[in-house]
Amino acid sequence: MARRFLVEADGGSRGNPGPAGYGAVVRDAETGETLAEAAEYIGTATNNVAEYKGLIAGLRAAHALDPEAGVQVRMDSKLVVEQMSGRWKIKHPGMRPLAAEAKAVFPPGRVSYEWIPRERNKHADRLANEAMDAGKRGERWRPEPPPGGSLAGGEDLAGAAAGATAAGAEDGGAQPSADDALETSTATATPETATPTAALPTAAPRGWAAPADLGVPATLVLLRHGETALTPEKRFSGSGGSDPRLSPVGRRQAELVAAALAARGTIQAVVSSPLTRCVETAEAVAARLDLDVRIEEGLRETDFGAWEGLTFGEVRERYPDDLQAWLTSSKTAPTGGGESFATVARRVALARDQLVARYAGRTALLVTHVTPIKTLVRLALGAPPEALFRMEISAASLSALAYYADGNASLRLLNDTTHLR
Repeated sequence: MARRFLVEADGGSRGNPGPAGYGAVVRDAETGETLAEAAEYIGTATNNVAEYKGLIAGLRAAHALDPEAGVQVRMDSKLVVEQMSGRWKIKHPGMRPLAAEAKAVFPPGRVSYEWIPRERNKHADRLANEAMDAGKRGERWRPEPPPGGSLAGGEDLAGAAAGATAAGAEDGGAQPSADDALETSTATATPETATPTAALPTAAPRGWAAPADLGVPATLVLLRHGETALTPEKRFSGSGGSDPRLSPVGRRQAELVAAALAARGTIQAVVSSPLTRCVETAEAVAARLDLDVRIEEGLRETDFGAWEGLTFGEVRERYPDDLQAWLTSSKTAPTGGGESFATVARRVALARDQLVARYAGRTALLVTHVTPIKTLVRLALGAPPEALFRMEISAASLSALAYYADGNASLRLLNDTTHLR
């Protein structure tokens, strides 16, 4: 089955025409995971040229990841979306070569277009402004290398995509006609002085070299629930099982972690999976902190289908082929209508985005399960799906992730159980 990508692109000009740049991000359509970024300062150009340049770079980055993929493009440029969809004519001669270049990246029928409001295109908007800011400093924007190396096992994917538009300053000065002038600057920019693009030095990678003041992050402290009767036997226990309560050991663990969190005094909200073992753990903590428990459906454990209540050995004996397929592909669901890890990742990522927005600048405790915790850590690190099998998340353990305003995340703690000793 062909992969599906989402490409979000944006471009802007500080002057129209004026100093211009674009940004693009490629995401996995199933998980929402960021796979590649591209951005470039293109010198003096119009908004429309910058938008098209962003589209081309995003499509090329997606093609570099998988030339057989299907792509959905999301942009806040009504002009580009309607022209590329074939509903509006391209009357300005300066836009036609750019549209043709975009259409040539993938075969016909493999790319669809969707208009989105500007507030839903913040990632690409940020990249475009970073590129323009870098151009002002006489630098070239570079993406932060992903953990463990290249996203696609080769040259810098975003840089390669941006390289396809190296002549942007030369053909970017075309003025839009009245028909093409519907666009205003869609990358939220402020007027700046133009900077020549010739001989731009390589900028330092974002991350360690980025400006330090990114504001107070949203901090999500991840607490796995305490033990149930199934935990020490290492049985599959997900959303589709018996919904067990905490065991006496689990209740004691909940009290210990509640005391430890009360001593730290940093938790400002408590959010829980709807399953009983999490709610009981969350209530123990919330009572100690004098907080209410908020239920979040997206934090529930995977539905393990027919494997619920079985040990790994029992599943291997009864469903050997299904188990092997499940271990091999994140898109394979357990026997009997369970959830695949890809499905869980989509659900968890949606919940994460909502929680990060809700608790911006604050610290919230999420009481959840093994798979959601591992998934949040994996997505924050940009790790592949198989990383789920390489993490240990103990009962009543604490992990922590910080999410910053620029879209980056930082792993601060993993599987801490010192409070249980």
